[in-house]
Amino acid sequence: MPSKNLKISDLGEKKLIKRLLEKSQKYPFKSIFFDNLSFKSRSDDAALLNFGENYLVATSDLLIQSTHFPRQMTPRQIGKKVVTVNVSDLAAMGAESLGIIVAMAMPPDLTVSDFDEILDGILEACENYQMALIGGDTNESTELTLCGTCLGIVAKDKVMMKSGSQVEDIVAVTGPLGIAAAGFEILSADESKLRDLNPTFKELALKHALEPNAQLEKGILFSKTGAVTSATDITDGLLSELGELIQANQNNIGMIIYEDKIPILDEIFELARRIGKDPIEMALSYGEDFEILLTIKKDKFKEIEDKISLYEIGSVTSSGQIQMINKEGKINILIPKGYEHLKKS
Repeated sequence: MPSKNLKISDLGEKKLIKRLLEKSQKYPFKSIFFDNLSFKSRSDDAALLNFGENYLVATSDLLIQSTHFPRQMTPRQIGKKVVTVNVSDLAAMGAESLGIIVAMAMPPDLTVSDFDEILDGILEACENYQMALIGGDTNESTELTLCGTCLGIVAKDKVMMKSGSQVEDIVAVTGPLGIAAAGFEILSADESKLRDLNPTFKELALKHALEPNAQLEKGILFSKTGAVTSATDITDGLLSELGELIQANQNNIGMIIYEDKIPILDEIFELARRIGKDPIEMALSYGEDFEILLTIKKDKFKEIEDKISLYEIGSVTSSGQIQMINKEGKINILIPKGYEHLKKS
């Protein structure tokens, strides 16, 4: 039994979710909508419900003003984000989006104009991801809080999960990392340190931080190849997500990545130098990139790479660890750290 004085901040989000899943397994629930993969999917970011030849994919994300929305984020961008974070979970499983339910808790002094802007952002994102706003709820709160519950659908033989990595699989990501981190750093940096920073990069970084985009089309394409053995979206940082793929696997797998293969824009190195940050850390641990991390069968990788844009960064091993070979050829063991809610820093 845990100490009665133990706080949830002593555990953090990931251990709390694991605790929730362990407790739920003590109360098995039988239904035609649940099969073996449905129960296995509880270690993923979305649930799979048995739906004939398909799985209905369900996911939910809770966003809070002080934690998820920088003060520079507009109400329209806030609305877009609550959709994007949910769709990103669908993308990681190769599911097509169907619709979203959005519950909103709002301070009573929120203006009607801002409310309409949030709704417009939600609807714009729904249009972008070809889905519908299918319901919701409102309530009063001291702080703006949005909760999205998103539904998607995927063929049973096409679904991608976290648990299928095999030794020698290629580890890859769908896009450059650390751009959102750069955007958040730009938002808080002293303006004098940003003087003459490439304006095109600055605009790109701020776009990634304030108006991210889920890789839904790529996720669907990857699922149809039949060559992806595991996948997850990169929201909490690459290292954290690598750790998720390792933990979800029943075998003693590990991952080895190469520092010089991690896709990082040159401008991130320049920004990091100016603000005294580590550019590798920005790419590995900050999160909010909304790219997809995948493991792909080695003999199929080249074929997929020729059709869908992605970056090879390493391979699956039997080490049980995350290792990185730096530019000098030295192997370092990395801890799967990243952003985590409810965790003491």
